[in-house]
Amino acid sequence: MLRVIGLLLLIPLFDIVLLVTVAIPYLGPLVTVALVVLTALVGMLLVRAEGRATLRTIQEKLATGELPTDELVDGGLLIAAGAFFLTPGLVTDFVGLLLAVPLTRYPVRVATRRWVVRPYIDSKTGGFASGQVYIGGFPDEDGGPAGPGAAGPSGPGDAPDGGAGGSGSSFDRDDATDIDFEERDEH
Repeated sequence: MLRVIGLLLLIPLFDIVLLVTVAIPYLGPLVTVALVVLTALVGMLLVRAEGRATLRTIQEKLATGELPTDELVDGGLLIAAGAFFLTPGLVTDFVGLLLAVPLTRYPVRVATRRWVVRPYIDSKTGGFASGQVYIGGFPDEDGGPAGPGAAGPSGPGDAPDGGAGGSGSSFDRDDATDIDFEERDEH
């Protein structure tokens, strides 16, 4: 998180250095200020139009019962684009433009979902939301798997027939169904 904050603080610093060393000496102070203001205004109009389109898509998906996950990430990226456009400078305006244009926003959205959203959700749900959960049974105190058939507190082979309980690392539905039918046939 500190790296992200540091990067966000470096962008305006780089922007100031670019304005002082390149834009003002070659374009002049009035043209530079006019260019910064013009790019901010055009960028805000672009963010406004894209925000309306994204909001419309969110409403359409909600009306049909779909989850607007990509559109919500786009909304967050458009808010960030608006903040970059409001920060005076050419570099921040360029970053805002990357986040506002749909063609360049798509790879940023994919990267955001992969490296920001998914790890955050996994940390909050213990991997349950993305399917990255531990399914090998309950670990015993020594750290090894303990489940049906494993050497746990009840000893090796928890099955009633003396050891055909399986490895303890997975559940085979066919075996359970066969056992159920065999028990029904015996009664």
